[in-house]
Amino acid sequence: MIKRVLQFLLAGLVAVVPLSASAESAAEIYGGDIYWNATPNDINSLLKNMKDLADINYSMDVRSLDQVSADPEKNPVLFRTGHYNFDYTPGERQKLREFMLGGGMVIYDTGLGSAPFYRSVMRELKLIFPEQPAQRLTSDHPVFHSYYDVDRVQYAGGVASAGFRGNEPWFDAVEINCRVVALVSRWGLAVGWQDSVKENDQAYMPQSAFKLGINIFSYASAMRAWVKNAASAMKFVDEDKSPSGKVGIVQVVYDGVWKTRHVGLSVLLHTFNERTDVPVKFEAREMRLSNHEIFNAPLLYITGHEDFELPKAEILNLRKYLENGGFVFAEACCGRKGFDAAFRRVIAQAMPTHPLKLIPLNSPIFKHPHEIKSLGVTPTLAKDLGMAAIPPRLEGVEVDGNIVVIFSPFGMAGGWEMSQSPYARGYNDVGAIKLGQNILMQAVTQ
Repeated sequence: MIKRVLQFLLAGLVAVVPLSASAESAAEIYGGDIYWNATPNDINSLLKNMKDLADINYSMDVRSLDQVSADPEKNPVLFRTGHYNFDYTPGERQKLREFMLGGGMVIYDTGLGSAPFYRSVMRELKLIFPEQPAQRLTSDHPVFHSYYDVDRVQYAGGVASAGFRGNEPWFDAVEINCRVVALVSRWGLAVGWQDSVKENDQAYMPQSAFKLGINIFSYASAMRAWVKNAASAMKFVDEDKSPSGKVGIVQVVYDGVWKTRHVGLSVLLHTFNERTDVPVKFEAREMRLSNHEIFNAPLLYITGHEDFELPKAEILNLRKYLENGGFVFAEACCGRKGFDAAFRRVIAQAMPTHPLKLIPLNSPIFKHPHEIKSLGVTPTLAKDLGMAAIPPRLEGVEVDGNIVVIFSPFGMAGGWEMSQSPYARGYNDVGAIKLGQNILMQAVTQ
């Protein structure tokens, strides 16, 4: 039996703190909004359903934000709900940033779909994480599949009246290193947990709300265990700052979350150097495709989780770069479908007469420096495919007989850091490093 104890701070924000060596507690934090507890039986009802349906135990506590520790070991999960505008102080923002970067998670629920509260949350998250924008999660995100598969939901009538006529769940999130650190529900969950939804409420109907609630805390628990146990990846630095004669990588910047892992590239370059003795430059430059410096870069790397678009001028620059001998390596981080679809669309726009095609297994790419016939995959991908190892799958674009684009639909960067997310659809650590080294070899020898 899975048994976890979480304690909530029911005053607008929830925190998770350890109760004993084998149990954790969460706390919900309140602010100045007098309606932070407008649905007083919401959390208790959710917790009861979680115990009855999933055999998972949670307990609850209530605290103010100043009572919450920035150390996630003491309160791993925070929950906040409300109806009105609010602002954090600079000190509170710093405290929450430290908490989330340290492994904690904050969950925001808009009381009855409150637009003022939602706007306040999104504004505050932008101030807390100016370098990592919040994005709406697509339906393949693991938070929608961590316990139940919740691709579609039922809403009360007020959601359609507010202008949203879809039936997909709407969560926004800030993700750092493939982990949701802040989750925002655009429509109300708590009134559904309390089973008191009215027709005009901007909220999920009870069955959908309960399933989403169980998923959120199942995800939080799994990711919490992963953060505590994952090995810290080492970031390598250049002792010799000269780039001359070294393999270097430029990571492509675009509007959206373009940086999913922060040290994976330097780890990959280090292992490549150890395997091949090819000199490398660990510091990856980061630039948009509008920057003409890309034409001095032999290798561009692009990744992400969700959908993205490029301006027409950047599409044209990408075409010119590829037609003039450039090389692009792309991967759908964690095997996420949003980025997969977006990258295919971008390449089709840039290279309309040179489609992405499956690279055959007899390609030199799978020969050096490793001969690769089969690679291990992550547990999630193994479950999807029904096998623990698969032949390597890469797709490519050829121009004049040379491969100029290599794309992996399965995630690799987490493997380079030796800490794939528990929900990643990708190659395992050994497989990701081997395949990444082979791709680098192709880029430098072509």
